[in-house]
Amino acid sequence: MIIVFALLALGVMIVANWYLWRRLFRDTTAGPGWVRRAGAVLIAGGWALCIGALVAERTQAPFWLQRTLAWPGFLWMALAIYLLLAVVVGEAVRPLLRRALERRTPEVPVRRTEPEPATVGAPPRGPEPEPVTAPEAPAPSRRLFVSRVVAGAAAAAAVGTVGYGTYGVLRGPGVKRVTVPLARLPRAAHGFRIAVVSDIHLSPVLGRGFAQKVVDTINSTQPDLIAVVGDLVDGSVADLGPAAAPLAGLEARHGAYFVTGNHEYFSGAGQWIEEVRRLGMRPLENSRTELPYFDLAGVNDIAGESEGQGPDFARALGDRDRTRACVLLAHQPVQIHEAVEHGVDLQLSGHTHGGQLFPGNLIAGAANPTLAGLDRYGDTQLYVSRGAGAWGPPTRVGAPSDITVVELASKQA
Repeated sequence: MIIVFALLALGVMIVANWYLWRRLFRDTTAGPGWVRRAGAVLIAGGWALCIGALVAERTQAPFWLQRTLAWPGFLWMALAIYLLLAVVVGEAVRPLLRRALERRTPEVPVRRTEPEPATVGAPPRGPEPEPVTAPEAPAPSRRLFVSRVVAGAAAAAAVGTVGYGTYGVLRGPGVKRVTVPLARLPRAAHGFRIAVVSDIHLSPVLGRGFAQKVVDTINSTQPDLIAVVGDLVDGSVADLGPAAAPLAGLEARHGAYFVTGNHEYFSGAGQWIEEVRRLGMRPLENSRTELPYFDLAGVNDIAGESEGQGPDFARALGDRDRTRACVLLAHQPVQIHEAVEHGVDLQLSGHTHGGQLFPGNLIAGAANPTLAGLDRYGDTQLYVSRGAGAWGPPTRVGAPSDITVVELASKQA
């Protein structure tokens, strides 16, 4: 089944890129030439860089090679998506533009030759001249013009979309504020503020400067507690340790806590747990701490199951005092169902990126119980952050990055 799926995906990718080349290069040129060849090289080369970047990241190739491939490769991934979407939308515009041009094209008058009447004694005339007809409308030239207009508009729209989406990530996440009432929260904890940050994804693309922006944004909110809910990195401590160094500057009255995401298990979860501990954060590995006003628990990500380090809700929550409110850190929203069974009041998650690249939100929404924001499941509430960074392309479209300040409210206040 895996082989069949891989072959099907490869076939779809080949057809999609052939269609892209046809609309952007073949249909916009009058005949074979260097433009068509350059278009084929551009598309094939872009995907070669993209695949190379993915392979280099997962195999932990030399960091200089990862950085060399990451920027052009991942940006091409985003650009190809929006080029394809724009060209598909252009199919609806193409016939409308043709009709508009046909209406504006003036008709060429037709000159007709009438035979002259024969006269007596006149010498015989030669063969009748062929009638002059109006030249046909230059349909091929019109089609070429329409193709160039649609292709140019598609390229401009795709480049503008990716450029703006990349700028949005690189300038750093914005701050969202959400108030969450908890029935068992004591009055003394009313207004307790948790800064929730997920999916920072430090990588060959998002490095030390980006980490410093995240730290500065979190500290500016003056939270009581910081919750880092997974997918901190995409790479080893050896490569990304310097990029993560600014996280030592996180400041909160009750400290900073960390749980693993699936990408930590791609990058060496054990070494990163030790590294975040060295940076001053406290990892919650299927464990819990009792704060003055509520319990704070954390479970490992589901991806840890492959290493025998998966989530263990019984260990983290089984023996707790259920008269106290409980906040759970769990990277993936799908973990909400076990949180409900264990009487958790609020689960804080990330993982979805809010879809990151439209229409990726449709896929992410189908795969997760909540895509982003606050939701309720029985007596348990779930808040899902869209994340601070980005995976793959350093680009977001329709899902801006965020750091959320969750303000807990007591119903006794």
